[in-house]
Amino acid sequence: MIPTDFKSLIQRFYHLQAERVETYRLFDEQLVHEITKAFCGISTEVLEIKGKLHHDFDRADLSEHIDKLQSKEKQRLELTAKLQLARQRAQDHPEDEGCQEEIQEIKHEIIKNKEALSEIMQDLKYDSECD
Repeated sequence: MIPTDFKSLIQRFYHLQAERVETYRLFDEQLVHEITKAFCGISTEVLEIKGKLHHDFDRADLSEHIDKLQSKEKQRLELTAKLQLARQRAQDHPEDEGCQEEIQEIKHEIIKNKEALSEIMQDLKYDSECD
């Protein structure tokens, strides 16, 4: 159940974000079904929090941060899946040097994505603590 007070709502959001980060670790173990299910549940609850922040607490600023975060998380998931496929291609075609280059490019995109996520989280933290 989604908390109704502001502080608990923000804390729940942080908990869900930490859960999402941990779920990425599972991705490396190729538990695709479980991962998809976990992300779906997390995203559903994050969107509920976003709605409550916007409508119940009149915090469109925080809602906007969560929108940006959701977009970057979607991109991160796509990049992570792309990386898994590139790794599989490299394993299937060890003679293809382009595969390793593609893996490095994707890893670089993931790093940039994580930096953007971190920046959004910092903004959300700052704005949520400055009522």
